[in-house]
Amino acid sequence: MNPVYLVAGIVLLAGAIVDILWTTLWVDGGSGPISGHLTTAIWRGLRIVTGDHNRALSLAGPIILTATLAMWIGLIWIGWTLIFASESMAVVNSRTGGPADWWGRFYYVAYTMFTDGNGDYTPVYGGNVWEVASAFTTASGMAFVTLGVSYVLTVLGAVSDKRSFASTVTGLGDRSEALVRTGWTGEDFQGLELTVESLASELSMLAEQHKSYPILHYYHSEDGEQAAAVAVPILDEALMLFRYGIPDDQSLDPAIIATGRSSAQSFLETLDESFIEPEPAVPRAPDLGRLQEDDIPTVSDEEFAEALAEVTDRRRRLLAVVEADAWEWPPLEE
Repeated sequence: MNPVYLVAGIVLLAGAIVDILWTTLWVDGGSGPISGHLTTAIWRGLRIVTGDHNRALSLAGPIILTATLAMWIGLIWIGWTLIFASESMAVVNSRTGGPADWWGRFYYVAYTMFTDGNGDYTPVYGGNVWEVASAFTTASGMAFVTLGVSYVLTVLGAVSDKRSFASTVTGLGDRSEALVRTGWTGEDFQGLELTVESLASELSMLAEQHKSYPILHYYHSEDGEQAAAVAVPILDEALMLFRYGIPDDQSLDPAIIATGRSSAQSFLETLDESFIEPEPAVPRAPDLGRLQEDDIPTVSDEEFAEALAEVTDRRRRLLAVVEADAWEWPPLEE
């Protein structure tokens, strides 16, 4: 027996299994240690190669998801191949009775992982040991297929939710000031409250999905109007306008503002576990003059600036969200 092949195979197999279970079943765990490094490397490489071209980056999500699945298959496949290669007579050719070569073992593992084998090769030496190993090979392959399919369907469903949320926000306004102006009836913002409350609920769910499946960060939308990295800052900055820029007696219900900002904070907290860090620069502040053009009552520019100074770190993190997804601040122009 070759202990080097055996140990190497066990290490690769264990690493793949841990990474799969970590990524697909551990809700609070985020990406596994192997897939996490792979996805970040692919994303950064694509940004460098494509020059942040939106159409090219829209392929990042599918490429990363495919690469992750291929990596898992490859690690399991190579791991079992090395294990079966640790003993010369672990797998034999059914027709000649001789030991299988490397390609034969590679072929045997591939068939055994996803079917029950085709009879060309069979485990012999050691009796039940290699037969049991073959059974575990099949079990690992079937388990991977089940978890892999479930993971893909969940991620794609979350991507649709993410784009639906973004479309709703940007449909209300392509900047925070525009969103506020959309809800102004001439007297108050009463008609906007239910919409903001609904968006807060959707954003809270989106934050949990990003925490469970960090690969969602890499699903870049070709259209800024469907990009969550654009919509979240627009919504949060609009809520900051309601909180700090508009007098309390004219603004939204404070509870609704607090709920929305809490949901946005939850989303930002998921980024702490991803590849995004706060930007050193502070983004441009919303322009109260845009609101005053529609006769919307506002506080003074000095009072608003003082209030924004207290949320500088939050706004730097919002800027990081925008720039990490290859957009610019403000995300869209009127």
